[in-house]
Amino acid sequence: MKKLVIQGGKTLSGTIKINGAKNSVVALLPAAILSDEETTIYNVPHITDVDVLKEIIELLNGHLVVLEDSIQIDSKNIINTTIPEELSNKLRASYYFMGALLSRFKHVEIYFPGGCNFGARQIDYHLKGFEALGATITMEGSKFIIDAKELKGTEIALDFASVGATINLMLASVKAEGETIIYNAAKEPEIVNVASFLNNMGAKIRGAGTSTIKITGVEKLGRAMVDVIPDRIEAGTYLIAGALLGDNLTIANIIPEHLSSLLVKLKEMNVKYKQSQNEITISKCENLKATDIKTQVYPGYPTDLAQPICVLLAKAKGTSHVIETIYEKRMGHVKYLQEMGAHIEVQNNVETITGPCEFLGTDVSASDLRAGATLFLAALTAKGKTTITNIEYILRGYENLVKKLSDVGANIEIQEIE
Repeated sequence: MKKLVIQGGKTLSGTIKINGAKNSVVALLPAAILSDEETTIYNVPHITDVDVLKEIIELLNGHLVVLEDSIQIDSKNIINTTIPEELSNKLRASYYFMGALLSRFKHVEIYFPGGCNFGARQIDYHLKGFEALGATITMEGSKFIIDAKELKGTEIALDFASVGATINLMLASVKAEGETIIYNAAKEPEIVNVASFLNNMGAKIRGAGTSTIKITGVEKLGRAMVDVIPDRIEAGTYLIAGALLGDNLTIANIIPEHLSSLLVKLKEMNVKYKQSQNEITISKCENLKATDIKTQVYPGYPTDLAQPICVLLAKAKGTSHVIETIYEKRMGHVKYLQEMGAHIEVQNNVETITGPCEFLGTDVSASDLRAGATLFLAALTAKGKTTITNIEYILRGYENLVKKLSDVGANIEIQEIE
């Protein structure tokens, strides 16, 4: 077991390069097994979720060649076998193997996916879509058995614009007979990334990035390559760090349009930054203004940045509100920020934050990935030393966290828990 130890108050200056998006690569790797040949994924982040997905692909008899920032996947000899609970339970994105294996073999056996706990987070939208395509679903304890004699294109209207369901139904329908139309599809950039990969293989997907996606089924998918898009959530986290402690801190290798909703809020808070084609330079703001934030599906404010921005809001003068509309239990950061000095009240998934406060270092624990990011941001700006445990959550989504922050001036290290 390891812990993060951070001595706060250090100015951050220099450049942080953003890696490939976690939320893309965790779908691109399962998508690769749909190819009947070899595929290559570039700009792959070195995070623990990727390690688990590689294990699952190898379990399915896929052959991997892992290079510095790319993975080659040979799927010619993929087999269909049960994905055990000890693997599926390690991350939420294991559910993408449902759509991929159903598409390729018309049969899937997989245990309920794991990952961060934000409440019920049911996958009913995925399952209803599979049934609409012709599959039947049986539960044996916590194991899903999904079976289809054949998959036929159909119209699917999602009750909620779910990223996971949109991607999973694209995977399931690329080899279905006829045309599938997904209405109220999610529009996140990661969906466009996955659709591009599938189209590079020979799939026929139109409309990715809009609310209506049309997929015409094909019999075979072949060789392809794709670049993982830059991680907009990692970029947003470090932009918030720059607004807290930056002295011309540059966040590089980004797509600024993917960060528009965050940048609007930073402007509202009086944060100054300079933007170019693929980077943003940002500095500490001494007179932060309070603002209100409501999480929404893309292009609205992302739920994955609702927790991290609470640190910045706590430093702002006045009262701010954060309204979480996507997940019912995403408040694991609150009690620790309170212990560090923040003035936060929570009622019905609404945080009321009154600032400015001074954060004080203490011992805290990450309850999920983005709560962990929130805590390391608070620790960076806190007076004194902060120790964060349960950092396995953080390492799921932030590659080379310690090196990236140390290189720009932070006093941060990983230590073994004695």
